[in-house]
Amino acid sequence: MKIYNKLVRDNIPEIMIKNGAKPVTRILNDEEYLRELNKKLLEEVNEYF
Repeated sequence: MKIYNKLVRDNIPEIMIKNGAKPVTRILNDEEYLRELNKKLLEEVNEYF
């Protein structure tokens, strides 16, 4: 089983289920969400450079 601790876009878990996967998701609290958004922003900026 692969584990991805990342934010996912809307409908991605549903698409995964349709493809036979069994994703486990949870809704982050505000603090966790902001922390993960910052991580994603840094990841995208690093890819840009």
